[in-house]
Amino acid sequence: MNRTLHILNGDSTAESFAKSSLQGDVLIWREMLCEGALHKNIGSDTFWKRRYDFFENELGIEKIEYFDKTIKEIIKLDDLSKYSEVVLWFEYDLFCQINLLGACTYLLKSFRKDIRYYLICTGKEKGKQQLQSLTDYHPNHYQTLFDNKIKLSRNNLLFAETCWNLYVENDADKLKSFDFKGHPKFEYLPMAIEQHLQRFPGKNGLNQIETKILEIIDAGISDKKDIVKALLFWQAKETVYGFGDQQYSLILDQLKAYYIDKNGVILLNDKAKELIG
Repeated sequence: MNRTLHILNGDSTAESFAKSSLQGDVLIWREMLCEGALHKNIGSDTFWKRRYDFFENELGIEKIEYFDKTIKEIIKLDDLSKYSEVVLWFEYDLFCQINLLGACTYLLKSFRKDIRYYLICTGKEKGKQQLQSLTDYHPNHYQTLFDNKIKLSRNNLLFAETCWNLYVENDADKLKSFDFKGHPKFEYLPMAIEQHLQRFPGKNGLNQIETKILEIIDAGISDKKDIVKALLFWQAKETVYGFGDQQYSLILDQLKAYYIDKNGVILLNDKAKELIG
């Protein structure tokens, strides 16, 4: 009997998937591995401890909530004996591509020769100018996406693991020198890594996102929600970060040394004005 496990990149995709005609079990990947402390041995005690600390201390998400929503889902991958195929559903942006690397690396821990592994990764679409996310597709089109899925070999998963290890190490020179185009099945990974490299400090000591936040405030946008909205608009037009409100709010909070918050009105201080010239 053909049993399929679909690994979906988030709850929004799961909502659309539920309205499609596709059959199989669903696992929702609720991590955000592009942020916070990591460990190469994904799924190890050290890895989960670092993730617990990040979600609790930086995002205010208690350990029990993180365990119930995230860990309980991911550890289902430890035993895939009842499945004949596993299908990964992810997208082109940095957020998704790093989660994809983590998922592939985790799958290697329980790799089975009697299971077929596949990837569905949205992005380029004929006739569309912008790159497409899974939620851009009507549920009726999910069958077509499934029919065009790409088979992943163990070597493909091993390549993803190598990329994951490099990402966790986070050495800019090593990331720049590695050939992320080595496996065309991960079509959007090179673009995502190029975007990640923009998160390293530039000449002014800040990265691309941090500099953009100060520029937005300097342009007269002083409300936190409006700053985040401006970042999301900029992201959609000029980047492939794929971040959400929560991530941009966190980065803004981490920049408090560069602005003054007067009862909800955010203004740059002299240090910030000097940096952005």
